Amino acid sequence: MADTSQFPVRYRFAEADGVRVFYREAGDPQKPVLLLLHGFPSSSHQFRALIPHLAESFHLIAPDLPGFGFTDVPDERRYVYSFDALAQTLAAFVDALELTRYAMYVFDYGAPTGLRLALRYPERVSGFVSQNGNAYLEGLGDAWAPVRAYWDNPTQENRQRLADAMLNLEGTRWQYLHGVKEPETVAPEGYYLDTLLMERPGNKDIQLDLFLDYANNLKRYPEFQHFFRTVQPPALIIWGEHDPFFIPPGAHAYKRDNPNAVVELLDTGHFALETHAPWIAKRIKEVLG
Repeated sequence: MADTSQFPVRYRFAEADGVRVFYREAGDPQKPVLLLLHGFPSSSHQFRALIPHLAESFHLIAPDLPGFGFTDVPDERRYVYSFDALAQTLAAFVDALELTRYAMYVFDYGAPTGLRLALRYPERVSGFVSQNGNAYLEGLGDAWAPVRAYWDNPTQENRQRLADAMLNLEGTRWQYLHGVKEPETVAPEGYYLDTLLMERPGNKDIQLDLFLDYANNLKRYPEFQHFFRTVQPPALIIWGEHDPFFIPPGAHAYKRDNPNAVVELLDTGHFALETHAPWIAKRIKEVLG
């Protein structure tokens, strides 16, 4: 593990797309950039255990997407929450930081957001890590059933049913602990912080809007897969195999379009960094170089 006193984490804001984007930064700016893209319902906070292990080897940039963490979207911005919008803000963010070459670590929502960025700037992508970041239909597990019901029939009743199931402490804790062999090794502050931030006025509606828009990601999967076939960046596909949302067939599918991708399953759940951060960091360094 790197000496964290030598590579302290900086907590910064950048103005991008009319949004005040919060991000964590660590490592030597002369090192290769690794862009860390979080998922639902978390933020860059999910990378807190990974960053110290990688700060010696990479220049790490971990933004909070709009609607998550400490990123501030002014009311006057009239932001419409969709994955296209998140990707537009992310593109403005990397441009504001003048990032012209980077590897990407994508997880959960970070996958459709980051892959839109990759389609926009394919020449910038030096490597790709997907940790339970899906891009294939076969990767969608049974846990998507209530979301699919909302896609098929976006009534207020289905919207409320989804909110009751997922947008609370019980639902968030379940996402963190499901499939974890030793739940007592998972620090509770992750799911408590996520829940606290979700309770901000209007945030649950933001999350429900993104649940509904997620259906549009499935329509973009062929484009994402074309990116893997044509660019074929060095890729590590490392997956918590007990994830109920994104299941192992979605990990193996990456090799269909990028035969050189390294696919590895871990004995854990959706939030694999909560239990396997040192190992994932080791594999990133080995595969990305």
